[in-house]
Amino acid sequence: MNDYIEARVKEVARYIVENKSTIRETAKKFGWAKATIQKDLTERLRIIDPILYKKVRGVLNTNIAERSLRGGMATKNKYKGGD
Repeated sequence: MNDYIEARVKEVARYIVENKSTIRETAKKFGWAKATIQKDLTERLRIIDPILYKKVRGVLNTNIAERSLRGGMATKNKYKGGD
């Protein structure tokens, strides 16, 4: 794997762990596609740095668990202002 890809993967992974960021937020911050971030974190990071991968996986699992709650709150706020 190219050195610049490894550096990119580690940089994104550290950002996710430090900021508890979602993939969408991270992609927007770095200006890369969500698919690129997803592939970096789920496939490449596991090979490059397994310890960091476990930390990132924990953040991503939390985001997945909270996803439906965030969606529900967004819908509630959307219709709350329409009264």
